[in-house]
Amino acid sequence: MNDRLPPTLLDPAVWTDNVFTGQWEKGKEQADIFEPATGGSLGRIAMADPVRVTESAAVARQAQVEWAAQHHEVRAAVIRRAASLAEHYRDEITDWLVRESGSTQGKAAFEASVNIRLLQECSSLPSRAVGEILPSVPGKLSLARRRPLGVIGVISPFNFPLCLAMRAVAPALALGNAVVLKPDPRTAVSGGFVIARLFELAGLPAGLLHVLPGHAAAGEALVSDPNVAMIQFTGSTVAGRKVGELAGRHLKKVSLELGGKNSLIVLEDADLDIAVSNAAWGAFLHQGQICMASGRVLVQRTVYSLFIEKLVEKVRGMTMGDPALANVHLGPLINVAQRDHVAKIVADACAAGARLDIGGSHEDLFFEPTVLSEVTSDNPSFNHEIFGPVAVVTPFDSDEEAVELCNFTEYGLSAGIISKDVGRALQLAERLHTGMIHINDQTVNDEVINPFGGVGASGNGSSIGGAANWEAFTHWQWVTIKSEAPLYPF
Repeated sequence: MNDRLPPTLLDPAVWTDNVFTGQWEKGKEQADIFEPATGGSLGRIAMADPVRVTESAAVARQAQVEWAAQHHEVRAAVIRRAASLAEHYRDEITDWLVRESGSTQGKAAFEASVNIRLLQECSSLPSRAVGEILPSVPGKLSLARRRPLGVIGVISPFNFPLCLAMRAVAPALALGNAVVLKPDPRTAVSGGFVIARLFELAGLPAGLLHVLPGHAAAGEALVSDPNVAMIQFTGSTVAGRKVGELAGRHLKKVSLELGGKNSLIVLEDADLDIAVSNAAWGAFLHQGQICMASGRVLVQRTVYSLFIEKLVEKVRGMTMGDPALANVHLGPLINVAQRDHVAKIVADACAAGARLDIGGSHEDLFFEPTVLSEVTSDNPSFNHEIFGPVAVVTPFDSDEEAVELCNFTEYGLSAGIISKDVGRALQLAERLHTGMIHINDQTVNDEVINPFGGVGASGNGSSIGGAANWEAFTHWQWVTIKSEAPLYPF
């Protein structure tokens, strides 16, 4: 197969000024995409308008009927080929993630490899059991089976653009749905056109996958369209509330994966070098632009001062720069608006009494890894999602206080606990209001087989991933069979 493949996955001649509707089509509006590290142009994409979204949703609905009726091996084979292609073009995909999203080389390589594993895992979905035999009366067979929803609208973010789109696109297609994907325009290539090209080359029938970068109006059209059965949204809580409200108005199923203000709890018996390593990874990975980032580091007071000292020393050794040129710890933030948001929260935090131990400055889109200590529960940095490389460190005295501080938020995504006493950590974890908890690990964790989701302002509790994909992208259908139709009394 490799001899017949194009030398590059993302030849600009294919996607420049285009959207993907099963074929590459010119758009009425174009937008430049930029490399955050340098400000240089990476090319020009087309932007879909509401009319284009409506047309694609109608085409997808028609194509989905035949796709769902295919033998399960047909769907599985397409997903397997996409996984093989993702492996073949891994280096090119990694390079796009570095340049377009500002990912460090390690983060981009990890995302590209997770994408391959995700596709491999999803290729097994079509051949899995799809229902249950239910108890019933003699002479009557009662079944419950899973059926595809129809067209899935996916709205994905910029931070892990490939994985956070593919984790919805791949299982939805595998389970017999069609997909209309609206990637963030800032990462439309790595978070959209990579997926389009993988499935195009894998032989996915035309019309089943549409990739339509666009403004908010395009997203609103996708959520409102009657041909779209479900919306899977990953993004900010502010935007998610709007998506959920609009989807509810149209009686659509909706999965919301939103923001977080996640706590990493460091108990007094923890190995502080290990705890600091976990805190730095959780707070600074991908410049803190992760919904699962360790947005609060809660440290027991007896080891608090030493922890701060070690964390500051760790930060002094971290490198920052253009990830396309060097293997650095931190790359750029995604754009000026995000940089200014981070800078404002740091300034407001210091004005409210936090101590700036290191960092706090920026050059262009490169924001220094920053440590804020003596942060109280009424401090802006304690309560607002920063989405930047800022470690917010707060002391606590008792386990009860740690639980109260962790739960003092509208968010409920992830939490981590570092302790040598696993029993104590488990007892503490039982009282935390989060969708995910990691004992002896930081808060940024995900695998291709785990249900992923949050509660409260972090999501509507509808996980995707692993076994949860069946719940997310299909619905139950009850079927009964009798050998003869009964005669009713009237």
